[in-house]
Amino acid sequence: MEQVKKLVENITKGIQEKKGTNITIADLSGIEGSICHYFIICQGNSPSQVEAITDSVEETARVGAGEKPVHVVGLTNAQWVAMDYTDVMVHIFLPETRDYYKLENLWEDAKLTRIPDID
Repeated sequence: MEQVKKLVENITKGIQEKKGTNITIADLSGIEGSICHYFIICQGNSPSQVEAITDSVEETARVGAGEKPVHVVGLTNAQWVAMDYTDVMVHIFLPETRDYYKLENLWEDAKLTRIPDID
């Protein structure tokens, strides 16, 4: 579990390095039947920023935690990119797409941690 926490920290750092905002970490580890331990949800203001955040997350997770995503989907239009790290799922949205899907509300008993934006 220590390795998973390290991965979450590095993913968060990767998001912040490209000015990703509104970062929410949903801890699903105590929820039976959940598909992973953590959901990390954030947003970028444009498709190019969503792509830059995706690249940054890949780099920081690889360098800092020795992890590579199993799958990355959504880069074609970059409105919602999902990165699958098996125990951690990363979702990088455009604001309007995030508002529409409201992933934070899927698991009402998940512990949500909001990370303050870096100016």
